[in-house]
Amino acid sequence: MASAGPGAKDDALEVPNPFEHSNSNGSIQANGPVLQSNITANEATDFVSISGVESATDDGDTSDSVEDYDNLKPDPQTLVVNSRKSLDEAYRPSGRPTSSQTTSKQRRESEPVGDFVLRKRDSIKIRLEKTDRKGRYVLLADDPEIKEILRKGIERQEIEAGEKKSRRRFRDLVFTRQFTTFDRQNQSASQSAFFGFFTLFWISMVLLFVQFAMHNYRDYGSILGTNQIAKMMFSHDLLILGLTDGVMCGTCVITMLLQILVQKGWLHWEKGGWVVQNVWQSAYLGAIIGWTYFREWPWTHTIFVVLHGLVFVMKQHSYAFYNGYLSGVYRRRAALERKLKQLERIEPIVSPPSSPTLQRQSTADTSGADRRRSWTNGSTTKTRPSLGTHTNTNFQKETSDVASVAKAIEAGSAIDVDEMGIFSDVIKAEINDLTRELTGKSTNSENKYPHNLTLTNFFDYICIPTLVYELEYPRQERINWWYVAEKVCATFGVLCVMMVISQAFIYPPVAKTVAMKQAGMPIEERWREFPFIVSDMLFPLLIEQLLTWYLIWECILNVLAELTRFADRGFYGDWWNSVTWDQYARDWNRPVHNFLLRHVYHSSISTFHLSRNAATFVTFLLSALVHEMCMAVMFKKVRGYLFCMQLGQMPLVMFSRSKLMKDRRVLGNVIFWVGLFVGPSFLTALYLVI
Repeated sequence: MASAGPGAKDDALEVPNPFEHSNSNGSIQANGPVLQSNITANEATDFVSISGVESATDDGDTSDSVEDYDNLKPDPQTLVVNSRKSLDEAYRPSGRPTSSQTTSKQRRESEPVGDFVLRKRDSIKIRLEKTDRKGRYVLLADDPEIKEILRKGIERQEIEAGEKKSRRRFRDLVFTRQFTTFDRQNQSASQSAFFGFFTLFWISMVLLFVQFAMHNYRDYGSILGTNQIAKMMFSHDLLILGLTDGVMCGTCVITMLLQILVQKGWLHWEKGGWVVQNVWQSAYLGAIIGWTYFREWPWTHTIFVVLHGLVFVMKQHSYAFYNGYLSGVYRRRAALERKLKQLERIEPIVSPPSSPTLQRQSTADTSGADRRRSWTNGSTTKTRPSLGTHTNTNFQKETSDVASVAKAIEAGSAIDVDEMGIFSDVIKAEINDLTRELTGKSTNSENKYPHNLTLTNFFDYICIPTLVYELEYPRQERINWWYVAEKVCATFGVLCVMMVISQAFIYPPVAKTVAMKQAGMPIEERWREFPFIVSDMLFPLLIEQLLTWYLIWECILNVLAELTRFADRGFYGDWWNSVTWDQYARDWNRPVHNFLLRHVYHSSISTFHLSRNAATFVTFLLSALVHEMCMAVMFKKVRGYLFCMQLGQMPLVMFSRSKLMKDRRVLGNVIFWVGLFVGPSFLTALYLVI
């Protein structure tokens, strides 16, 4: 590219939009090649000329000055000289030789040194492309040489990024400071155009509660009516229920003890530690389910204990498998540190070996020159190592640069001074990479592995509202106790509304179906009542589903987050706007989704080498099995209705991604809400009637 003269800068230019004049926001960033400031005007842009020549000041100062692109004045000499060659010579500046009078060489020789040479250059075709930001454009240049330079630069950046990228088995999750959508601290939600509907919903719930409380008090002398739901919740084994929950929480410490054994080297995680952990998790969950049957608890107690037990199982699984993986990284780093010390004890040779013995030693792996070329040649193809490489300590079976170095050291190969420096750099680079992985996102050295294996760290993780273990989470500076009181009051208020709705609308049809079964009514007659049972529970179950979701994900989880100062409160997304069932599965329960994404979906791909479709099926299958297990312990029978309907979501997901449903968001949202409206009452009626 031609030089722009002494006043040109090497920085990328901010070029103003020629179609929109603006003093402050009209410039665009040249994200293409680094252009000098003398971009010549071609035939497509004859209306503007940008001169790259910086005028010298009166006192002879030749320092660079800031170019004012808002007050450009065309330079007639530049316009003429850089125009088409067919331009009439009569219009050229006087005193300037034309191409017919002198050659370009003669012009260069006749002009004084330091003067600006106005000679014809090959123009660069440029074009502006709009971006998604208003007033911002991308300046592109159609020049083969520039494109080649850019291509090589991009390839170099990709190689560097690939070397820096951590080769983790577990998917990295980004925890940030955020609030839930309906939290009053969320400024964007409070300024939403739909906040009035949120207010209207809660006014409706309060008035509904008052209405039924008045009727119940008049008819039964209690605002809860006959009070069967409240009696079932609070009159049976309430103390035993609390003690059971405490024991469930306390026994989770066994997982931490297993990780201490793994870290000490008494138990190898990849050989048998993960098996022991899975056996413990299965026994833990089985004991919880067996205890609920043994105590003959009502469905309220049973579903609470089972769901809370599942939460503890997922927490233990994430803690164990993440720290188990880090234990392998820790052992690999220790092995490389030993190799580095062994390398430092080796006495390097001064010159390449010449004796037959030394030649045999050096050629056992490869010659010193070949080894140097293989590690220093920048054009060598870099292959991404497998995920298991980061925890491997058997360098004999590994194919990587650091493994080759370890093999050469172990074989006692003759190493010269240059090779020793290369070997040391390779090992140190791998050690630094492993150290970064052991540190993770922690800013405190006390939280990096293995210093995180403490009771304080473990029970802090057990209490915070997340199912994915990390070495450190974003925290708030202090606890807002007024906020805690607000959410606690909201929790008990929502529970009261739920009990009133359950007592008034859900308990009667449930009691009716139980009475039909106890009376020995044939299945044919019960089927005739099936549509009416479904219709009777449509609205009550939808409201109960919404209130249950709000109770857990907005009230209880926010209380736990505030008490533990946990700052990332993205517990859900805007699932009510879902147009597909997979979007709903991602957004309505973010903690469980993140757990399944890291420990089921991505682990299936990295560990069992499944395809993405197969990993998706495994994730849906596991979720369906867990949901069916909850229905089985609640209704005390296995039917598989929920299991089949959950697996049926996969064809619905494929249908929603088909061309028929493309760009039909309203129809997709209608299908979603119809399914959410009818599904709970239809399933409940199936489990009750059959």
